Amino acid sequence: MTKLFIAQVRDARGEKPLVTVRAEAEGEARLFLTAAYPDAEIAAIAEPSDWTSDADTGTRAGDIREHPDVAWQMPSSLAG
Repeated sequence: MTKLFIAQVRDARGEKPLVTVRAEAEGEARLFLTAAYPDAEIAAIAEPSDWTSDADTGTRAGDIREHPDVAWQMPSSLAG
């Protein structure tokens, strides 16, 4: 079963909008992103916790989507 991951991706032109990827684990997500963005830096990958979106985030392993006008923000834990 796949999970949703969010990623911070940078290339020579700067930071891309928020990127989501479906994968079974973070390592697999990184592989999909590296293949999709071979000349970019995958600066961070995280599970989005309670983040929800009305945008299409895909359903199958390897589905990658950019979300224009949504900036990267590291998910925070509400556990304390």
